[in-house]
Amino acid sequence: MFVRINESGGRRYLQVVESYRNEAGKPRHRVVANLGRLDDNDGSQLDALIRGLCRAAGRAEPDKVEITHEPARAFGDVFALHELWKDVGFDRALGRALRSGKRKLDVEALVRAMVFNRLCAPDSKLGCLRWLDTVAMPAMPEGVTHQHLLRAMDALMDRADQVERELARQIRPLVDRDLAVVFYDLTTVRIHGEGTVEDDLRAYGMNKEVGGIARQFVLGVVQTAEGLPLMHTVHPGNVAETKTLQAMLATVLVRFPIQRVILVADRGLLSLDNIDELTALADTGDRRLEFILAVPARRYAELVDTFRALAFDDAGLAEASFAGHRLIVAHDPLRAEEQTARRRARITELEAMAEKMVAKLDAQDAGKTARGRRASDRGAYSRFCRAVAEAEMSRFIKPDFTADRFSWSVDEAAVAEAQLFDGRLALITNAPDLTPADAVARYRALADIERGFRVLKSDIEIAPVHHRLPERIRAHALICFLALVLYRVMRMRLRAKGHAASPRTALDLLARIQHHQARIGERAVGGLSTTTPEQLELFDTLSLPKPA
Repeated sequence: MFVRINESGGRRYLQVVESYRNEAGKPRHRVVANLGRLDDNDGSQLDALIRGLCRAAGRAEPDKVEITHEPARAFGDVFALHELWKDVGFDRALGRALRSGKRKLDVEALVRAMVFNRLCAPDSKLGCLRWLDTVAMPAMPEGVTHQHLLRAMDALMDRADQVERELARQIRPLVDRDLAVVFYDLTTVRIHGEGTVEDDLRAYGMNKEVGGIARQFVLGVVQTAEGLPLMHTVHPGNVAETKTLQAMLATVLVRFPIQRVILVADRGLLSLDNIDELTALADTGDRRLEFILAVPARRYAELVDTFRALAFDDAGLAEASFAGHRLIVAHDPLRAEEQTARRRARITELEAMAEKMVAKLDAQDAGKTARGRRASDRGAYSRFCRAVAEAEMSRFIKPDFTADRFSWSVDEAAVAEAQLFDGRLALITNAPDLTPADAVARYRALADIERGFRVLKSDIEIAPVHHRLPERIRAHALICFLALVLYRVMRMRLRAKGHAASPRTALDLLARIQHHQARIGERAVGGLSTTTPEQLELFDTLSLPKPA
């Protein structure tokens, strides 16, 4: 016996039908009862009938069925990142690199979860587990533990070379084969822990974030002119920046078969040895390797005469030669005026301090001061030298230690020499076809990699790091680098369509798409919250499918 909807004359009728076999043994149906028209029934009669049948069968009546709701989970942001992850090909890259018949863990899914966590709600690995309970992560294994995440990080580092090669293989189609301008810079990442381990990456050095000595490691990032990160490097916290340049560039040339590479890097990465090494790399193979490097001009005394002879054009640009390469100098008069005025004001302030000391010493010698601690020339020299050193004015203000009494002088020649470099950006390049304006514009685009570092330290929260083992630190850096790649791909797609939202804003808006699940008796029901036009527009802008 079953319920059937019968249509007749454009109307729909609800019937109770019984199956039976006739005398010939053939199956037939007959109507046992007509329950009325569906379009005329408000449902009350059916509800009464259903409750009566439930009572007759000894079952719970429908209005007594327990309805439970599970907590809503964020879905839109992790769904968009999952589709972007597949679109960029990171799922295939990690799948190829981490393929192992012995491994029971779904390492790709666990790494993906940790990458998405850095973008959505950056936290520790234990915090990542708590976050997983609040999101409806697509294709995520059940029962993930803290040990699973740590083992996934170890598996990532066990095949680090294969992983990085496969990731480069996926990024390679996005890079111009004929010409690529690559930017390279380093930043420091604070790290916790006082103990030491073998081959420790954690070392004390000048930390750019705190402005003082801190335990850290050094992270290098290479990116294209379009802002796409290509690769990253991890170094001990006390590494000399100049020693990282050649090895990084050699790796770029291996992983990305680009015919012509123009490297842009900051002045902290330059030494005359670097120039020779880069030139040697440029002569290897058929490819052309060129560079635009900022010169710390004040360090090189031989540039003083060169800067005196510079003749700037209307755009504030001049060209000369240095170390056998083109030297391009850009002059900013406003910045030069500010730097000169700031230096002169500091010198004046220190001179006023010295005059005050002299007046106190003279008054003391004349017997006009009878109270307080007596001053001495030695004490005046000590305090004045300390103040000059703290102000970094030792080049310009010279205490006279040969004089009988406390005295000093200002080296006006040194001040004039320093003014030669005020407001001037000096670049060295071996690119023959770049105009001075193009070289300066490419160098100033290096600021975008600094914005990437700010994203790593703010939105992705790479620091502080609580891992102790070197390979875990490297794995953490790789996970944050993958998050940065997804962030920048999102930014590129949003900008290409003229969308005003940042990746952070877009993810926050998409996170409002929630997955809901309820149980009605024994039956589970699930679905998504209603999407807004703004959310649907983001999926279109990012060229990603919409959630069903």
